[in-house]
Amino acid sequence: MSGLPLDSLAFAMLNAARVDAAVLAGQSLADNLLGRVDPIARPAVQDLVYGSLRRYGRGDFLLGRLLARPLDAPEVRCLLLVALYRLDTRPDAIHTVVDQAVAAAGELAEGRFRGLVNGVLRNYLRQQPELLAGLAADALASSQHPDWWFQRLQSAYPECWGEIVAAGNAPPPMALRVNLRRGSREAYLARLGAEGIGATPAGEAGLLLDKPLPVERLPGFGEGLVSVQDPAAQMAASLLDPAPGSRVLDACAAPGGKAAHLLERGDIELLALDLKPSRCRRVAENLARLGLHAEIKAADCARLDSWWDGRPFDAVLADVPCTASGVVRRNPDAKWLRRETDVASFAATQARILDALWQVLRPGGKLLYATCSLFPEENAGQITRFLAARPDARRDHEEQILPTADHDGFFYCRLEKRV
Repeated sequence: MSGLPLDSLAFAMLNAARVDAAVLAGQSLADNLLGRVDPIARPAVQDLVYGSLRRYGRGDFLLGRLLARPLDAPEVRCLLLVALYRLDTRPDAIHTVVDQAVAAAGELAEGRFRGLVNGVLRNYLRQQPELLAGLAADALASSQHPDWWFQRLQSAYPECWGEIVAAGNAPPPMALRVNLRRGSREAYLARLGAEGIGATPAGEAGLLLDKPLPVERLPGFGEGLVSVQDPAAQMAASLLDPAPGSRVLDACAAPGGKAAHLLERGDIELLALDLKPSRCRRVAENLARLGLHAEIKAADCARLDSWWDGRPFDAVLADVPCTASGVVRRNPDAKWLRRETDVASFAATQARILDALWQVLRPGGKLLYATCSLFPEENAGQITRFLAARPDARRDHEEQILPTADHDGFFYCRLEKRV
């Protein structure tokens, strides 16, 4: 137990350091690491965790020059990373940040590193101009991405890799999707305005908030008037665009945002699949909040004998597992947990799913292949492989969406099955 006040910066930095250390040891933020933090401190801890992980490459570069030798104390090293992030984002409070970091260090390793933490941070402040000049001259360190990831972006996007890297290091936007079965976008926009919440229209049913806020502050969220969904993710439903009465499959449905959007747009018969019962429960909870209904099954969508009754589908959404390289700012731990071999592994899984799902689509039907990846092997390369082996497939639409300040990175390809 820590003796630090729950609402102190020192307590937040201490817990952020512990979460960062767990991530760098191989755990994922999806493992409920933040859920173990006291609710009073959790928002502050989350801000420090996400910020320091987004800037891990920068912090690692700086510590490589500030430490005389490698520091064999992972939580202390992560405390320094958290403190460097805080110093960079709160230059008006440098003395407070240093003092609170030293207080947090007193809770680690019996306080043996208090002096080191104090010295490293004060040296950083003294040497900041020279250190930042060195950082700016190092393209890899400035990118704040792993070497292999950085090289892949440069190779795939030689004209705009810098913008992609910058977007991946920035805080993500927050966008909403209005449930058009329960009200118009214009009416909900007016309701936001009455609450002092600024937003602008995006896509066919979306609203881009001027700044993120907790969902508890969104009017009517609990009643299903609106969902949180990125504008690029909202494109899936309109691209698939199943006709009323269609039999539709969402093959990798959790957490259910795209399935819900399909149901909000029209009366269809929807089957939602996902691999784990726990993920299927999330789909069910989201649909229930929105007043929507679908059949939901826990199954491996690529194993047809475990779930398919033999009736073909008119439309299939294959939002397949991927590296999530287009949404890395929402999952900053992914940059440091992924390995280059994961790209080929995901591509193999995607190929297995795509090949299987093609069998359940009726002639004349449409399949929308989707990823939130930027790597060509998972996107255009996957489609090229598939089309070479499937003379009954026709590419109807293909689009690589790159991340910007307003939306995430996605890939879509709509395939039509020849009659």
